[in-house]
Amino acid sequence: MPEKAIAIAAIATPTGRGGVGIVRVSGRDLAAFGTALTGKALAPRRAARADFKANDGSLIDSGLALYFPAPASFTGEDVLELHGHGGTVVINLLLARCLELGARLAEPGEFTRRAFLNGKLDLAQAEAVADLIDASTAAAAKSAARSLTGAFSRAIHALVEELTSLRMLVEATLDFPEEEIDFLRQADAFNRIARLDERLQEVHARAKRGKLLQAGLHVVLIGQPNVGKSSLLNLLSGDDLAIVTATPGTTRDALKSSIQIHGIPLHIIDTAGLRESRDEVEQIGIARTWKAVSEADLALFLVDARADLTPDDRAILEKLPEGLPRVVVRNKIDLTHEPPEKHPQGIGGVEGVVISLSARTGQGLELLEAALLEIAGWQDAEDTFVARERHLRAIDTGAEHLALARAEFETPAPALELFAENLRLAQNALSQITGEFTPDDLLGEIFSRFCIGK
Repeated sequence: MPEKAIAIAAIATPTGRGGVGIVRVSGRDLAAFGTALTGKALAPRRAARADFKANDGSLIDSGLALYFPAPASFTGEDVLELHGHGGTVVINLLLARCLELGARLAEPGEFTRRAFLNGKLDLAQAEAVADLIDASTAAAAKSAARSLTGAFSRAIHALVEELTSLRMLVEATLDFPEEEIDFLRQADAFNRIARLDERLQEVHARAKRGKLLQAGLHVVLIGQPNVGKSSLLNLLSGDDLAIVTATPGTTRDALKSSIQIHGIPLHIIDTAGLRESRDEVEQIGIARTWKAVSEADLALFLVDARADLTPDDRAILEKLPEGLPRVVVRNKIDLTHEPPEKHPQGIGGVEGVVISLSARTGQGLELLEAALLEIAGWQDAEDTFVARERHLRAIDTGAEHLALARAEFETPAPALELFAENLRLAQNALSQITGEFTPDDLLGEIFSRFCIGK
């Protein structure tokens, strides 16, 4: 029997106490398996009241049994679900009985992997299962559900089909070298590539918004001691997470909080104040600050609104990684009696976006939130589908090969073999998203991050 046909079993509900606990089994010919557990034949796709029996006939638990014969099941194999009481001991006894009957313990994500291998889901839909479970906001959940129903996959399939059609056109001309260029021009090949590139950019924009919903934005708060970083963390999170005192250097280690703005997850990190210090503990905190900066998507650089940018402030700004987006936050306007304001072109010699606010009173918070969303590139849209970094890389690779094909076609004497090869590579890159062209080691990496039982 091939490895994938061996029955697998796992607890499909969270650990701990609960009203219901579910053990899921998937494999070949599970009708007899269900009879051995319940002592009776189970009707397909009908919930049956059942007593779950041990090998010696003693009672393990009572609950509901559901039997889904292949191929009309989640995995495409026979699936058996046993709904018992949600106690840790009893649900593990039920799982042990399934293993005793010949199933093995499922690996993380193996049920969904089998659904993919059996053609019930493509790879983008399979990943959307995990993203739906892990969604931290309502917007992320809706986006993942949209991908699970195939919205992302349909957009990718449409691009792949157009590339396939174009490849067939190009490769059919390779046997007729005298006529191939004129034939392709008459077939409007160049404009078809241009339209394809435009549609690819649209899909990329939707996927980029989806990745933002899935992964969120990592924001680091930096600045000299006592400029209000901890106060701003408390304001953004709506809770007193950080200790706020007038004593410089109060924050010694990075404090993290996850919030959401308009459905976008933001992972905020408050860091130790940056200054010269002989305190060993504070030095460790400062080193961790720079590590957090190197891993961030965005830096909020806080300064005191009562003073101009100091040489130490400028030294910190110059040390920030090149290309890291940043917003300068002029804090403590409650003490300068200024109104909250956004300075899109900078102020006081500072280039870029500057926000004047008060972390103590909350004045200007909405300006900062809007600036964060703008830098993240967020736009409210109902057609967003959840996406991952690998999806964006695949789309970028496809776009690069499409650009190379377009450039080759524009040369005075195009080499159509190179033109066709770049179209093929673009198609392969996009096909990796749905799993039509995906290495096995990538599959292993993707499904290993799923929870056991899914």
